[in-house]
Amino acid sequence: MAELKGRELHLVKKALAIAVLAIERQPGPFQSTSDQNDMKALLDGLIESDTELAFYARAARIAVTGEPD
Repeated sequence: MAELKGRELHLVKKALAIAVLAIERQPGPFQSTSDQNDMKALLDGLIESDTELAFYARAARIAVTGEPD
């Protein structure tokens, strides 16, 4: 696996946060729970603090819903 740092790492974290939220919002049989769980685990391994997690969760909400909260 490539070592990510700087902007690349930021983009991966943001993309994972967006994907997790998008899957969560997908109703019914098209919701890929296993993908969502794997993405959450990967994101948890990359996030260093609760503050950072809150930052990416907010960025995901803005990207998916257009609303910050």
